[in-house]
Amino acid sequence: MDKYRIVETLTDSQISDLMDLYKNEFWSDKRTREDVVKMLASTDVIIGLVDESDRLIGITRVITDFVYRAMIFDLIIKPTHRKMGLGAKLMDAVLSHPELQAVESFSLSCLPNMIPFYERWGFTDDMGELKFLRRTTG
Repeated sequence: MDKYRIVETLTDSQISDLMDLYKNEFWSDKRTREDVVKMLASTDVIIGLVDESDRLIGITRVITDFVYRAMIFDLIIKPTHRKMGLGAKLMDAVLSHPELQAVESFSLSCLPNMIPFYERWGFTDDMGELKFLRRTTG
């Protein structure tokens, strides 16, 4: 894993790599570069993982108020680099990020088969009486 390093901003080339990562996932394959650039500009914390050639091979991002709540989005590892512990490296980087240390509660959405991965960091789908609500447009 030493040949991979964390970046917190993306170059134009790495945004192109991100578009390739998004095309591999059913939940992000329709995203446009224009929208992704706008999304990145409005994201509070970006944690990218690059290889020795500075190619983006993994990413996650966080939207937060830096005190009470943080929502983790889009944890993706390039398919050729999966099962190497790189997703865990990204999660560790989020949860140990200096700007996020005061955050009281982290949330994320995932498919049921990914729950065991996130449970390692204390995430649970047991919300007690709370329910997660969503409204979509379009």
